[in-house]
Amino acid sequence: MKSMADVSGVMEYLPDMEVSDNTLMDKVLNAAALYVPSRYTAGDVHRALEAAECSVEDFAALLSPAAMPFLENMAQKAREMRMRYFGNSVYLFTPLYIANYCENRCLYCGFNAHQKIKRARLSIEEIEKEMQAIAETKLEEILILTGESPAMSNLEYIGEACKMARNYFRVVGVEVYPLDSKDYAYLRHCGADFVTVFQETYDPLRYGELHPGGRKRVFPYRFNAQERALGGGIRGVAFAALLGLRSDFRRDALATGLHAWFLQRKFPQGEISFSCPRLRPLAGNRTMQHDEVGEAELMQIICAYRIFMPFAGITISSRENARFRDNVLGIAATKISAGVDVGIGGHAGSASGDEQFSIDDNRSVKEIREMILKQGLQPVMSDYVYV
Repeated sequence: MKSMADVSGVMEYLPDMEVSDNTLMDKVLNAAALYVPSRYTAGDVHRALEAAECSVEDFAALLSPAAMPFLENMAQKAREMRMRYFGNSVYLFTPLYIANYCENRCLYCGFNAHQKIKRARLSIEEIEKEMQAIAETKLEEILILTGESPAMSNLEYIGEACKMARNYFRVVGVEVYPLDSKDYAYLRHCGADFVTVFQETYDPLRYGELHPGGRKRVFPYRFNAQERALGGGIRGVAFAALLGLRSDFRRDALATGLHAWFLQRKFPQGEISFSCPRLRPLAGNRTMQHDEVGEAELMQIICAYRIFMPFAGITISSRENARFRDNVLGIAATKISAGVDVGIGGHAGSASGDEQFSIDDNRSVKEIREMILKQGLQPVMSDYVYV
């Protein structure tokens, strides 16, 4: 039997890390540990779908295997909630990878420090060329990403990218290594609106196995990143577990939802959103054993998020195929990536670094926009007004 001793260091902060109150983390991990998906019945699912407001217990039922026969019912309720709170709006954005240097050894990631890939870090001038190319597509929201290397992509470098982005886009998100509260405040000052952090898995034992080295190995520092971001003045935060990491994906989905739900109550002004990424093939043809999470299970999770937290945004990744992405937009998702390039420097036509993972939908911004309109939905580049 495994014990926490098998993953020493996973729960221990490094000396330079801001230490957080772990009360919220303990609540989430305890709830996930006690969750037994198989104990829920069809009656539990039926009651959850009939409830005027989705409770934590209802959410757990909707994520259980017993809910699979009710997937069409879940989709109908999710669609109703989506239209009630978001109307027919669909938000568009694209990611911009500016560096792929990484000091972590995550077993599932193409940026793994031991991966033999082509590494690159864009200069500020090259970043501007990328942003100019993206802006020409009429997108007004961008997500800036780096590998997790404070040495090669320091805070000032990320901050300069945010300042540059503010010249071209109305909404700026960042998906970088976790930071202290004061550092998130700095990025907010530089123009960042949103922070995305994937916890990957909420099972500390599996987390330790998947992260044998690097700063990312410290579970609580990563877990509390969104709380530090909101405390530092960041407007919104996104949550996700990476589905398929040979942990219990239903428990991970429950923990992801509860993490967001608890934090929403602590920071009611914060804008909350979810991503639902599935494990994808890596750059460099590196493989690892993983669990297969099918499209039906993925749809179940997305619908459960929408019903549980109807005000939250849900992003559907280009990791998924076009057919699935198109379908889920009309049911539960509210944001979609378009014109995606996950290499370093690919938007301006001169990629200089390898990609993190392969994508399954490479449609242009124009093609995604046309698809949205054909569904009777409204593509929205940005609806945020600065005063």
